[in-house]
Amino acid sequence: MTSTCIFCKIAKKEITSKMIAENKLAIAFLDVDPISDGHTIIIPKRHVRDLSSCDTKTLNAVIELAHKVSNLLKDSYLQPWGFNYLSNEGNIAGQIVMHFHIHIIPKYGKNEGFKLSIGHKYVDKVENVYKKLIK
Repeated sequence: MTSTCIFCKIAKKEITSKMIAENKLAIAFLDVDPISDGHTIIIPKRHVRDLSSCDTKTLNAVIELAHKVSNLLKDSYLQPWGFNYLSNEGNIAGQIVMHFHIHIIPKYGKNEGFKLSIGHKYVDKVENVYKKLIK
């Protein structure tokens, strides 16, 4: 854990949160600046910068907790119609807190809450990308 990381402080309970679930390696709490009712953040209890640097055991614990929270939200009085699951990695992708986390964002209407917007697409042909990946 790092002394300046807000999510580490939440995990150590130095900062109060509206925690709704936890397991041995991860906790889930309501986002303080929600996009929709029930917007939840799942984090590992120990400091991990991002998904790609997360060990498998911790990653599994985060995903298992995300599954549990999704069902908790579905079965609640909130009754969302669906969910967006989101994890940004790196500043360029929109990661603000450099501690791995997954957002669970309930959807209550097509044009409400989280909306994906795709800018200009400057992409190579799928065949070329595949060749670059599989060498």
